[in-house]
Amino acid sequence: MAKRILVSGGAGFIGSHLCTKLVQDGNDVICLDNFFTGAKKNVEHLIGYTNFEIVRHDVIDPFRAEVDEIYNLACPASPIHYQYDPIQTTKTSVYGALNMLGLAKRVRAKILQASTSEVYGDPEVHPQPEEYWGNVNPIGIRSCYDEGKRCAETLFMDYRRQHNLRIKIVRIFNTYGPKMLAHDGRVVSNFILQALNNQVITIYGDGQQTRSFQYIDDLIEGMVKMMDTEDNFTGPVNMGNPVEFTILELAQKIIKLTNSKSEIVFLPLPHDDPKQRKPDISLAKEKLNWEPTIQLEEGLLKMIEYFTKNHIQ
Repeated sequence: MAKRILVSGGAGFIGSHLCTKLVQDGNDVICLDNFFTGAKKNVEHLIGYTNFEIVRHDVIDPFRAEVDEIYNLACPASPIHYQYDPIQTTKTSVYGALNMLGLAKRVRAKILQASTSEVYGDPEVHPQPEEYWGNVNPIGIRSCYDEGKRCAETLFMDYRRQHNLRIKIVRIFNTYGPKMLAHDGRVVSNFILQALNNQVITIYGDGQQTRSFQYIDDLIEGMVKMMDTEDNFTGPVNMGNPVEFTILELAQKIIKLTNSKSEIVFLPLPHDDPKQRKPDISLAKEKLNWEPTIQLEEGLLKMIEYFTKNHIQ
């Protein structure tokens, strides 16, 4: 049965893929976005569908609609964008969560929070299970995002305890794919652009820090599965690819796949940059029967094709 679904941040990288999936499944979808990092072109292929509408709105202000489900994705996710206006970033995470939770409470909608692996900070436990409380600097340059997302999780759990709201929380690890902003400072898009243009590939630190890279299609499947779970299961649930790579390995793989002449240069590591990041996805396997199926090389080839086809420089 078709549902009426609100996606805040729906014109962003993840949000636009989610809107596409939900529309194609026959749901009525409202895409909410202020277009700070989202873009209309990300959802232009959906304009004209009778079950899709797009609304310019900032989630720090209340929004009213009659909906069955809400996916709360609104927040800049790359360091360049969330550090550009850190106070606004915290407002988006905290006020945005409050306003979406308030809407869910009024209309008794089920609501999912797109949280992040950044809630684990620079982890001292590896890989990171959901039970780990994290190692986060509360006053650093990344805190606006890290602590904003942690506070949003707190609000979701308190609305659950205080108002019996039907909530879901997913913690998203590094995700990549088509429609990523080209110059947002995230490592996969950075390396691909540099390689395609035969520019030097810039690695911060010695390149031995690790990340786990999840293709966007796997994440979208996991989020929809999470929303469809029984009401007594709230999460949080890690969503990421547990196959771990060093940043140096990623750069070398991208150079090979693009036949690039790029050389690698090493620059100082940014403050509070995590040394390792890898999800424990045991809970997602158990509760959602979910795990990533698209491995790094396959996903990178799709993203390289997208950047090449769209002449992204």
